[in-house]
Amino acid sequence: MSARNDQHFLVDRNAVARIAGAIEVTGRTVLEIGPGRGILTRALLGRGARVNAVEIDPELVECLTLEFEEEIRAGRLTLTRGDAVRCTLPQFDVVVSNLPYSASSKITFRLLERGFDEAVLMFQSEFADRMLAHPGTPECGRLSIMVQTYCAAGRLFDLPPRAFSPQPRVRSTVVHLIPRDPFFPIHDRRLYADVVRALFSHRRKTVRNCLKGAGGMIAPQQVERMLAGLPDEILSSRPEALYLEDFATIANLGCT
Repeated sequence: MSARNDQHFLVDRNAVARIAGAIEVTGRTVLEIGPGRGILTRALLGRGARVNAVEIDPELVECLTLEFEEEIRAGRLTLTRGDAVRCTLPQFDVVVSNLPYSASSKITFRLLERGFDEAVLMFQSEFADRMLAHPGTPECGRLSIMVQTYCAAGRLFDLPPRAFSPQPRVRSTVVHLIPRDPFFPIHDRRLYADVVRALFSHRRKTVRNCLKGAGGMIAPQQVERMLAGLPDEILSSRPEALYLEDFATIANLGCT
């Protein structure tokens, strides 16, 4: 994906080596979204990975096809031309990608729904900060809750604009995600996701008012059960003040 499609090419080879070596990829099938000119692709292949890459830019797909002709012929690399937000994703075990800034949220939520063994993902630093914000703090949002509900998430390192060409105006951050079971029982994961989305759609309102205005996202009878079963301490709080256990409690009430 070229810069016109919201990707800045990673050119810092030390950074590439750190990303490719952040997790064990030997013998694993890696999904790479937005391979660009293939610098990270080359590093992953060099570490013994099988890479399934998804690239939206047809010109880059053509260049990558020529650049990696031998690897494609040997079955070590496959290229899919498409938008990773909506196209059919190839099979994979782990994800190692420099994600396009504008699609980071949609792709991250899609990967969470799809499932993976591990992921090393590069984001705009501001986005990564929101992802890693602790529940119960003002910086916390839908992204923080959903990622931290289902993953152990940690910051690996930051990269300055000079690591890319053309240089972006922001810093970038590489994040490591390892899926895990939620700390608290969740009876219906789809309803849980709907509750988190509904609450953070109006994050400055109280939980009570967010639920009352959740029409179209949560069934009215489920909202009634939530409102009737929650203590006033939670109902009068703002979503950003809640903890993971609170979101599970709210969603589970809708299942009773």
